[in-house]
Amino acid sequence: MRTIKKLLGVFIGVALLSSCSSSTQTAAVGDGNSCSQLTGYRSQDNSVVIKSATMVPAGSVPAVPYQRPYAGTLSSYCRVEGVIDERIGEGGKPYAIGFAIALPEKWNGRFMMQGGGGLNGSVATPLGSSAAGDMTGLQRGFAVVTTDTGHQGTHGFDASFFSDQEATLNFLYQAIGKVAVTSKQLVAQYYGKPIEHSYYMGCSTGGREAMIMSQRYPRLFDGIVAGAPAMRTSFSNLADKWVMTSLAKVAPKDAQGHPILAQALSAQDKKIVMDGLLKQCDAMDGVADKMISNVVGCKFDPVSVACSATKKEACISPEKAKAIKVGFAGPKNSLGMQVYPGFWFDTGITETQGIPGLLNPGNHPIVGKITSTEMNVDQEVMAASTPAAFVGDSAYWTLLNTFSNNGGKLIFYHGVSDPWFSAQETARYYDQLVEDNGGEGKVSQWSRLFLVPGMGHCGGGAAALDHFDMIDPIVDWVEKNTAPEKIIATGNAFPGRSRPLCPYPAYANYTGTGVSEQAENFACALPD
Repeated sequence: MRTIKKLLGVFIGVALLSSCSSSTQTAAVGDGNSCSQLTGYRSQDNSVVIKSATMVPAGSVPAVPYQRPYAGTLSSYCRVEGVIDERIGEGGKPYAIGFAIALPEKWNGRFMMQGGGGLNGSVATPLGSSAAGDMTGLQRGFAVVTTDTGHQGTHGFDASFFSDQEATLNFLYQAIGKVAVTSKQLVAQYYGKPIEHSYYMGCSTGGREAMIMSQRYPRLFDGIVAGAPAMRTSFSNLADKWVMTSLAKVAPKDAQGHPILAQALSAQDKKIVMDGLLKQCDAMDGVADKMISNVVGCKFDPVSVACSATKKEACISPEKAKAIKVGFAGPKNSLGMQVYPGFWFDTGITETQGIPGLLNPGNHPIVGKITSTEMNVDQEVMAASTPAAFVGDSAYWTLLNTFSNNGGKLIFYHGVSDPWFSAQETARYYDQLVEDNGGEGKVSQWSRLFLVPGMGHCGGGAAALDHFDMIDPIVDWVEKNTAPEKIIATGNAFPGRSRPLCPYPAYANYTGTGVSEQAENFACALPD
């Protein structure tokens, strides 16, 4: 049986479209009776059971974990909770694909599926809160659905369901397809008319699910937003271990001779690295503002802040500089082949909040404690290359012509300081997408990538503008054919500051006139 750590790396998969027949029930929208009547919903292809359908009165927007509170209120809506394919699985454990749909009283004709996170295992409140800016999808009038993808977990990374074949397949790809089809039928039944446009939005695991929708279910959604997609998670974990092991070489040892990773770099070491990075790359966008916008153009080398015969102050040891350089370059096998991209140097690499930055290594939730200063990449690659990982990986599938020819639009976004999934991996996928689909001129008509300087995994960052709205841009692109030339970002890190996020590989460059705190005084420019 595969180990838990291997299975934790299998986040993604190929899919075979499942469909549901039309319900035999009809109902008019407008009151609690029509909502409660949804408990009579039946389908032929999947065993769908509606557990409850009740009206939720107007009120405040529920709090969303790791997100700042949403202002305003929610109008009343019908909340439907149900399951698909209830069964008894491995070890006598009960399984089902749980889902919840929010059907707003004032529907705008649109449907949104909200992606999950971690290993899922719970049904989140259907709000449409991923990259939603100041207003959730439900507040805007979208019908929204969420799902646990086929299992219940005691926490966000409960991997016990991997012992069950169908639960694993549901998590990898099956559940989101079944829930999408079923919930779209329920929405159409409730309102008595078909959905006008469908959208999928998610980050991390939700970003991986979004990619699956574009790759495996190309006709289900018109617009898709994939944030920090959890591609090749077994390899991203390998890359994190590579950075940690590299830093372990310069860390002091405990009584057992194991590296004390948290002490590999002192606070002064990290300050020297950050000061050197900002000195070289901060002003490359035309203004020194504690942000690195020209990510691609920044070619910082930690060796530049290493001590030498002529440099004895404000420097780090050559050994530490080498450890940082090697770690951020990413893992290579014994033949010198890159097995996972490296990480960009950015303002979040010394982050202490949320998921710590790469220069603040500790016990990784999957990698665990580093006890050695050596790493056999060849063996690690073999361990990561499980059959399920290859069957379930979306990192290489770029054949999206059914999706794009059908009018589909696909937006990626990724925090440059993400310590878990490298933003370079998403850029690698996007570069391959461009190469395989006729070049940038063609692909930019239906897909774009936005890098977010300073931002960690799906949000956060002491020097990041991580508050932005991807809903309006994807809707305008799908329904008005207005491509997003820039997306305005703000954030708590810099009150009063705004910047445009530019389509990769462009970056926000100060025009030299006007207040540099305002996005209107920046233009998208290409790196040299």
